[in-house]
Amino acid sequence: MELPAPLRQGVDSLLENVPLPALKQAARTLSERYRAELRDGRLHMGEDMAVKAYLATRLPATYAAVRAGLDALIEARPDFRPASLLDVGAGPGTMLWATTDAWPELERAVLVEASAAVRRIGQALAEGAITARADWIAGDATIDLDGIMPADLVSAAYVLDEIVPLSLPSLIDRLWRLTVDTLLIVEPGTPAGWQRILAARRQLIAAGAHVSAPCPHAAPCPLAPPDWCHFARRVARSRLHRLVKEAEVPWEDEKFIYLAASRQPAPAHSARVIAPPKGGSGKVVLKLCQPDGSAGERLFSKRDGELFKAARRADWGDTLG
Repeated sequence: MELPAPLRQGVDSLLENVPLPALKQAARTLSERYRAELRDGRLHMGEDMAVKAYLATRLPATYAAVRAGLDALIEARPDFRPASLLDVGAGPGTMLWATTDAWPELERAVLVEASAAVRRIGQALAEGAITARADWIAGDATIDLDGIMPADLVSAAYVLDEIVPLSLPSLIDRLWRLTVDTLLIVEPGTPAGWQRILAARRQLIAAGAHVSAPCPHAAPCPLAPPDWCHFARRVARSRLHRLVKEAEVPWEDEKFIYLAASRQPAPAHSARVIAPPKGGSGKVVLKLCQPDGSAGERLFSKRDGELFKAARRADWGDTLG
C-alpha cells in the first residue's frame, strides 16, 4: 500500500534539502524511544527534525496499518459513511489522509496533537490537498478533550503505547463517549500492543460496544501467550528511507493490531485469518478466529470446492466465509 500521491509529494518536498546525517540521527533517536515505549514526559516528535525523521521512516508504515483498519471497518460496516472525524494523538495527520482516502465525502475533522512541530507540518501537508475542513487542536490525549464535540468516527492510532497504563481506562471511556458511531484504535503489533487492545476491547464491550473488526465475536480472545493477535502489511521503502535506515531490503513489514468498536452491530461476521497462510500442493492451512469464539488451524483442500478457492486467495488479516 502506498501513500496518496499528494501526501507523498508533500513529504518529498519537505525532506528535499534535509541533511542525511541529521535525518539518520533523528531517526535513530525516534526509533529508540518508540521501541522502549518511553513515557518520560518528553514528546517523541517535539522538534522539526524528529517529525521529518518520522515522515521519512515511519509514515508509510503507519499509514498502511491505519488504512488496513479502515478497510476492515468498511468490509464489516458497508453502510458506515462518516461525515466527521475526531483523531486523538493525530501526529502529522495520518488518519486524516487515510480517512479521506476511504471516504472522500468526509466533511470535517478535528485533530488533537500535543506537539506544535507536528501540527505545523501536518497542517502544511494537508493544506490545499484535503477537502474536509480540518481543525488542529493543541492538546494532550489524557487531559485536553473537554469541550470537543463528538464525531462519527473517533480514532487513536499508535497512541495508547505512549500513555501511562493507569490513565488508559479513563481515556478509553472518554473516547467512547465522544464516539457517535465507531471508535478505531490502532497499536503496534507486539504482545504489549495486543494486551492494550484486549483491555480496551473488554472495557468497550462492557460499555455496550459491538466489535466490528477484527474479531468475529464478542467472546474472550481465544489466544493465549506466548501467542498473540496481530497483522502485517508490506510497505515499499523509498530510496531516502533505505538511506536513512541503512537498509538493503526494499520493503518492510509493519506489524500492527487494531480494534473497531461500533454503536451499531455489523450485519454479519466471518472468520478472520490471524496468521500467514501455509500453502501446499492442492491444499492450504489457515489459522482462523471463528464467529463462535474459537481459534485454530483449518486445512482446506480441493475437495472443499469454492471454499478452497477462497482459502487460496485469503491473506493474513482477511475474512473468509
